[in-house]
Amino acid sequence: MAIVHVSDQNFAKETAEGLVLADFWAPWCGPCKMIAPVLEEIDGEMEEKVQIVKLDVDENQETAGKFGVMSIPTLLLFKDGEVVDQVIGFQPKEALVELIDKHA
Repeated sequence: MAIVHVSDQNFAKETAEGLVLADFWAPWCGPCKMIAPVLEEIDGEMEEKVQIVKLDVDENQETAGKFGVMSIPTLLLFKDGEVVDQVIGFQPKEALVELIDKHA
């Protein structure tokens, strides 16, 4: 599966089933740009375990507000629609893989 760009309109549907890592980001955010290739790698290597979605917080403030996102990047890990974990700021690949494996 490829990384899916989501919006306020389809966020709930896209995170409702299975394990989903949601990246709350913005185009102007430096650490967000740094984490993007890490997420691409993880998507390529772990696509059978986790779906990755990206939500631009500038264009989708309703969803960002609902989950209390104050800093970006914020990564929320959903399992069947419920938030099971959260990390804020740039994370190395190993830390994200560990986070996913913990809930897979």
